[in-house]
Amino acid sequence: ANIRIKNEMLSGVEGGYTKGPDGAQTSIYDAAMAYQAAGTPLVIFGGIEYGAGSSRDWAAKGTALLGVKAVIAESFERIHRSNLVGMGVIPFEFTNGDTRKSLNLTGDETVSIEGLSDDLKPLSTVP
Repeated sequence: ANIRIKNEMLSGVEGGYTKGPDGAQTSIYDAAMAYQAAGTPLVIFGGIEYGAGSSRDWAAKGTALLGVKAVIAESFERIHRSNLVGMGVIPFEFTNGDTRKSLNLTGDETVSIEGLSDDLKPLSTVP
C-alpha cells in the first residue's frame, strides 16, 4: 500500500488502513476481502489527480482485485483513468465544482450507479 495515502475515513491514520464492515480499523486488504465475502462492491471517493504516480498500471490492477467497481474523483491522472477502464473499473468525476469534501462524503454512504448503457462514451454525463 502507498504509505502516503490520506484515508479520510480514519483521522490521524495514513497508509494502508481503512474501516472494515464493522467500522473497526483494519487493513485495506482485509476490509476489501470482507466486503467481497459479503458480496458488496466497492466505490472509492478520491481527490485531485487521482492515480498519479509511477505504478499506474499496477494501481489499477490492485484496485480491481480489491473489488472496486467505480472511482469517483475530482480529477484523474490521464493514463491511470485509461488503466482503470481497461481493468473494468469505471472512473467518474464530480461535476459543477462538487468535491467529496463539499458534499460532506464520509465513506459510509451507500452508492447506487444507474443509467449506464452499452453506448456510454468517455466524458459523458451520467445522471
